[in-house]
Amino acid sequence: MDFLALVVGLVLPWLLGCSVLFALDWPRPAADAGASDVPANVNALRLGFGYFIGALLLTLWMRALSAAGIGFGRLSIGAPLLAAAAALWLFAGRDKRVSLAGAREAASSLIRPALPRWQRIGWMLLLAWLAFRFASLAVEVAWRPLYPWEAWTQWATKARVWYELSRIAPFVPADVWLAGPSVAFFDASPDARATIPLLQVWSSVALGRWDDSAMNWPWLLMLVALALATYGALRDAAIAPLGSLIGAYFVASLPLLDAHVALAGYADLMLSGVYALSALAFHRWVLRRDVHDGVLALLLALACPLIEQPGIVWTLTLVPGVIVALLPRRGPRVVAASFGVAALALVVLARTTSTLLGYSVHLDYQPPWRALADAYLMLGNWHLLWYAAAALAIVGARRLFRPPLAPLASVVASALALLFIGLAFANDVAAWFADFAAINRVTLHVAPLLTCFCVLLWGELTAPGPAQTPATMPQAEVRGVAVATDA
Repeated sequence: MDFLALVVGLVLPWLLGCSVLFALDWPRPAADAGASDVPANVNALRLGFGYFIGALLLTLWMRALSAAGIGFGRLSIGAPLLAAAAALWLFAGRDKRVSLAGAREAASSLIRPALPRWQRIGWMLLLAWLAFRFASLAVEVAWRPLYPWEAWTQWATKARVWYELSRIAPFVPADVWLAGPSVAFFDASPDARATIPLLQVWSSVALGRWDDSAMNWPWLLMLVALALATYGALRDAAIAPLGSLIGAYFVASLPLLDAHVALAGYADLMLSGVYALSALAFHRWVLRRDVHDGVLALLLALACPLIEQPGIVWTLTLVPGVIVALLPRRGPRVVAASFGVAALALVVLARTTSTLLGYSVHLDYQPPWRALADAYLMLGNWHLLWYAAAALAIVGARRLFRPPLAPLASVVASALALLFIGLAFANDVAAWFADFAAINRVTLHVAPLLTCFCVLLWGELTAPGPAQTPATMPQAEVRGVAVATDA
């Protein structure tokens, strides 16, 4: 019975997020596609994006309950969200956009698409390998208790307190807590965001008891959802079905990404997933100029700071892409000039004493390039990602500055600039750059997006003739994008 309650609790945010996307009819398929022939990429996008959206909505609802003085419980949390999901599902089915036959056919097209024999064999082998990988990670989540690292000292502390109190209680620094009587608590990071602990609280509430292992099942669902969203986004961008599945496999098989599932409890996996999905939704908006894509990208970008404090910085890396998308001719020059101004500002700050976001900002005359090279090129945390990214950037340099990849390339370039250059000027961060775990954790935030971008660039390089447009895109929309990019 407890297991069934946990399963229902885990499925609830997924159902809620998918219901929201169904009601909004996102992503919109081709105008001539009926309910029974919705392409597999549409369903993969809904499933992939749906879990992250549902998880965010779940935690926002729990924040609202706590603010209203209502305790956490199965009924107070689950019943309204289940009712909302059901209402949205019924609303989406009014015009028969949802049908059992269509869902069955869509699932069949996702599991066994119409491919040549050798591609079908590769498809089935990759699906089997992904299923085995997810199953092995599920065993890790089920058997391994909460690992006593930062997940144990920073996030789970809040989850345990909030579960016992059935509400969100404040956490303060140790000196404030020791100063006198207080209703607050303290741990290793009292200013950490509440999203991750609230997910853990809901898992325990659904289960009916505190369990520091079972509360970490959402991390496995995040990885599955990220793989689905990756496949859907790549397929939606005209990458072949097998190539899209290979891209999803590349993302799901990143060693450090899998480690954050096996050693669940950190916020990095959710932040990297939400950030990658925001950028992919933005890329879809660039291709189609559908307002739904733009709104979804914006909301996911704004959700990044709700997961971790550095999320605000990753959100800002989307701004150069927006500039390039809105100003196709002058945008790249504006972004390049902005990078130059930023570099000049860093040089100025290197000669002064100042503080930015609590960090002492100055020039580090011994940046950790050797440590970065070892972490990216010598160790096994990223397979061949950085070799592939460097090779593709050299071979496809011209493609990076032309539609349709130019806006997304600006986002990736901003993220990499932040990763390689910006952090080297912060003395506090440079101190822990000697720790490979710290390097790789901050790199994890951008690795899924970089992997997707490499597959998209490869698709552009291998596409016959002119750059392809999504197969499901109506001709009017294709012409609209062409006009917009040449304006």
